[in-house]
Amino acid sequence: MRTTSKKPLAIVLATILLVGVGGAAVAYWTNTGTGTGNGATGTNQAITINQTSAVADLKPGGAPQALSGNFNNPNTGSVYVNQVTVAVGTVTKAVGAPVGTCDATDYTIAGSPMTVAAQVPAGNGVGAFSGATVVFNNKATNQDACKNATLTFTYTSN
Repeated sequence: MRTTSKKPLAIVLATILLVGVGGAAVAYWTNTGTGTGNGATGTNQAITINQTSAVADLKPGGAPQALSGNFNNPNTGSVYVNQVTVAVGTVTKAVGAPVGTCDATDYTIAGSPMTVAAQVPAGNGVGAFSGATVVFNNKATNQDACKNATLTFTYTSN
């Protein structure tokens, strides 16, 4: 009686199946395509410059007084401030002040612009600037018209 082994037939079938599947695994189509996408840049709001130094009792021949402060940054992120410039904006004479002129020429700002060169974080009262001073000019004349005058400083940044 003759015995036939089924083992060689199984090996042949497995080999054919493996070659067929392997061939399918490496077959592919090439393709091309195009597409688009979108992006946007943001913007920012202006910061507010706050003077935190107190300026009082300016007088002819008196010492210069420091001007310094910080910022309110309403943005969600930091903003870069390069410099802060200060000038005498307006001078308001006191009620009942003697007759005469009192204006920005009676005062001198030194040390402006002030270098900040920093990122100012979001928030109020953040960052800092300093380095400028204001002095009452001694014009060597009667300057009574400036007694108790109020100065308004104008600050700008870039």
